[in-house]
Amino acid sequence: MKSAEIKLYVGAGFVSAFAMSAFVALKEKQLKFELVTIDLKSRENYQASYRDLSMTCKIPTLVHEDFALSESSAIAEYLDDIAPETRKLFPADTRLRARARQLQAWLRSDLLIIRRERPADLIYFGKQDTPLSSEALVAVDRLFFVADRLLKGGADHLFGDWSIADTDLAIMLNRLLANGDHVPARLAAYVRRQWDRDSVRAWLDIERTAPTVQ
Repeated sequence: MKSAEIKLYVGAGFVSAFAMSAFVALKEKQLKFELVTIDLKSRENYQASYRDLSMTCKIPTLVHEDFALSESSAIAEYLDDIAPETRKLFPADTRLRARARQLQAWLRSDLLIIRRERPADLIYFGKQDTPLSSEALVAVDRLFFVADRLLKGGADHLFGDWSIADTDLAIMLNRLLANGDHVPARLAAYVRRQWDRDSVRAWLDIERTAPTVQ
């Protein structure tokens, strides 16, 4: 594929967990792509040109030739379909692949209280002093239960080999770890392993500007 054939639209701040997931997926597939930024603060994503492209006004949006697709989990599945000869983003086994998709869906549809109290910005710009609420602590316990259940016997990855679900889970756990909240040692080590991947490092190496404190 030529680089001009694929574009990935992400927020200009480069802090979105979902944009990171799509970026990592492209890097793991070793597909060339153009990174295009959208200014979310000025609501550029709601302007007609981007709305007509993404339909949902969300980031990330992948554009491949004349086809545009938003939602990071859908993007990962699409990339596996269009480039089957490269690294797989999902497990080959039917049940493990279904489990990976289940985890992705759960991380995106639940745990909103964690995302609200520990936004992804913390991963890049440091801690916030506010302790987790009792509601968030309940959600954190559920997150740890699921992660511990899936990472059996201290496994390096969720499903034997790496999958994009590993990146998604590590991002959610790192919201806590980066803030200094308690994360079990085994899960903290798992996050560090995921953060050492070349694809993740490429995302982290993007220059960011810390938000101005009002």
